[in-house]
Amino acid sequence: MAILPCSIASNSHKESKAQSNYLEHSESPSLSSLPSLPSVPSLTSHSQNPSTHHECLSTLTGHTSYVFCFAVAGNSLYSGSSDNEIRIWNIESNTNSGHVVAAGKSATKSIVILRDKLFTAHQDHKIRVWQIDNQNYKLLATLPTLKDRLLRYLPPKNHVQVRRHKKCTWVHHVDTISALAISKDGCTLYSVSWDRTLKIWRTSDFRCLESVINAHDDAINALAVSGDGFIYTGSADTKIKVWNKLCGEKKHSLVATLEKHRSAINGVALTSDGSVLYSGACDRSIVVWERESGASHMVVVGALRGHVKAILCLTMVSDMVCSGSADKTVRIWKRGVDKGYSCLAVLEGHRGPIKCLAAAVDPHTRTPSGITSHLIYSGSLDCDIRVWQLLVPSLEEERFP
Repeated sequence: MAILPCSIASNSHKESKAQSNYLEHSESPSLSSLPSLPSVPSLTSHSQNPSTHHECLSTLTGHTSYVFCFAVAGNSLYSGSSDNEIRIWNIESNTNSGHVVAAGKSATKSIVILRDKLFTAHQDHKIRVWQIDNQNYKLLATLPTLKDRLLRYLPPKNHVQVRRHKKCTWVHHVDTISALAISKDGCTLYSVSWDRTLKIWRTSDFRCLESVINAHDDAINALAVSGDGFIYTGSADTKIKVWNKLCGEKKHSLVATLEKHRSAINGVALTSDGSVLYSGACDRSIVVWERESGASHMVVVGALRGHVKAILCLTMVSDMVCSGSADKTVRIWKRGVDKGYSCLAVLEGHRGPIKCLAAAVDPHTRTPSGITSHLIYSGSLDCDIRVWQLLVPSLEEERFP
């Protein structure tokens, strides 16, 4: 396990070719690139900001297979991959090798952190909860818990059809769990799966409170939750669905269906105030949705274009949205004063499609007044993690350089 300069490649051409074959044959429904959206106006400005600077600080190696997910907590970066290992990396030093802190029984697809607990979602249909005690990680629970399963097992009303000739209690996911999210107050965990369900869990005792069966017509790939309780799920059925508890209701209901993409949706991201939603899909476009004043629903305002293959992941940092693509690049987008968007940077260097992103403001780098340093983390099917620094001027600095 070592940190290598970005110019050093750690995998052979043969491995890169194998990853290309993986894309073409193993995940072709969700990773294939389709024509972009001609009916959605472009918000992308072709002008570049010369005062924005970016560089690759390092390449983190250690995973022996595809990197699928990230979570940032304080000075630590957690990464999960198809080699079943969950690793932790020291953000501040960028000089220490990552080490394994936990190992599931199948590929790790999503990681979220709540105080001293690490929640991980896996390809074996399970959610695992790890207790963080100093530098020790102990498996605390596997969801659904044994107690939850036993309570639901006997009453026939708790059994739902999951296959043509198979039933299961509604607390179970029966396919890969693709994404996790935690509510703003930390009381609720949300999970979505390729089994087309949305499930809601209580974080205090890990009980499954609710399951939305057949939430979509195809696998659910993406999830975002706003501070005011709206849940956004993105699916291979090309739709984004919006869920919330209606007044007086105990369970979540569908409040809107957002339809504009023509191919599988792989990533969604929300601004901190929940007023803007970004969605990325195999059509190579990032659709921008904005909440109308006084309304709860989103409307399309345009699309961000520049990637030449499928959008696979999205994340937010400050007022910027970062996108990772099957074209092996990361793009950083920022909205201007005229509501148009500029592509601040194109991060190039990975030898495989970008499957996950994380980003944070960098508190450790001293910068001139008016300049903010951000750290961007990209995980790829080339098995590497790259750490990028992005120096961005404030709007005032951009206007008056």
